[in-house]
Amino acid sequence: MAGHMRLFQGGLRNLVYVQMRRSSDQLGELGKGAGKGGGGGGSVRESGGAFGKRQAAEEEKYFRQKEQEQLALLKKHHEEEIHHVKKQIESLQKEIDRHKSKLKNLNKDD
Repeated sequence: MAGHMRLFQGGLRNLVYVQMRRSSDQLGELGKGAGKGGGGGGSVRESGGAFGKRQAAEEEKYFRQKEQEQLALLKKHHEEEIHHVKKQIESLQKEIDRHKSKLKNLNKDD
C-alpha cells in the first residue's frame, strides 16, 4: 500500500511538472513578450519588459502555491485513510480475539 502511495505522489509531481514545462515552452521566455503558442497570456505579458516579467513571476508563484495546497489536501486525505484503516484493523483484531476466546471455551468443555 505504501508503494502505491509513493507511486501516486511521484506520478502527481511528474504530471504537474510536465504541465508546467508544456505551458512554459509555449510561452517562450517568461516576461519577454508573446510566446510560441500563439498567445502570450495577456496584454501585460505580451508587451514584455519589467511588467511582463513581474506578471510572469506572480503567475509562477500562484501556481506553486496552488500545487502546495493540492499536495497538502492529498496528504490530509491519505492520513485520514490511514486512520480509517487502522480503526478497521482494531475492530477486526477484536473480532479475532472474540472468536479465539470462544474456541478456547469450547475446548475446555470437551
